[in-house]
Amino acid sequence: MSEPPDSPPTPESRSAPAPGPGEDAAAAGHRAASIPDFDPEHDLALDARSLRGLAHPVRVQMLGILRTEGPATATRLAARLGLNSGATSYHLRQLAAHGFVVEATDLGTGRDRWWRAAHRSTWYDMRATTADAEAGDAYLRSVARIYADTLLRAVDERATLPPEWQDVSTMSDFVLQLTPAEAERLSTQILDVLRPYRRADPEAAAPEGTAPTMFQFGLFPLPGALGGTDPASGSGAASDPASDPDSMGDA
Repeated sequence: MSEPPDSPPTPESRSAPAPGPGEDAAAAGHRAASIPDFDPEHDLALDARSLRGLAHPVRVQMLGILRTEGPATATRLAARLGLNSGATSYHLRQLAAHGFVVEATDLGTGRDRWWRAAHRSTWYDMRATTADAEAGDAYLRSVARIYADTLLRAVDERATLPPEWQDVSTMSDFVLQLTPAEAERLSTQILDVLRPYRRADPEAAAPEGTAPTMFQFGLFPLPGALGGTDPASGSGAASDPASDPDSMGDA
């Protein structure tokens, strides 16, 4: 989008290898470190303690803003989210206590405290232990709601975008018949394609002619296909901006 979205971006998050029975946080972090692109200096493997720091959806939103837009004060975050600065100050302290943000001492005048994200992304074990399951579900629901809200706002903005962005925007879904091994391979291939386009430093000046562009990526069994709810029918829709001008390919 040509302007930062009104809905706060979610913190970049990806799934890490599932922990084994009784596996502790250090072991889970070691397993996450085996994933391509995982850098322990820049990425964080979530454990039971750190998940509690993201228990409130506002904290997930705030962390997303700091990661994608760079450092901010409690006052700036309050204006961004429509909250009072007391609330954002409290949530910043909680994020700091769990290691998600650090004070940006090189910014500000001393009167306003600036904060920056401590990591570029988080990794979450999709097969959480029983102790982590409730906090993990709350975190994932917060992320899913932000994804959905961002997508709806993109639909609302579609007609206001410059023509060149209308031409390249797309909204697609595919229902594939995959084995777990094939799904893992597909996920790795997609991350390989994305790697050259990722900005390592959100505080660095963006290259000329670019705009913050959202790429949402989800890969999971179709709900109901392997248990749980009744099978839901997928749309199987795949928009082609070159051939389907009435689809979200125009967004």
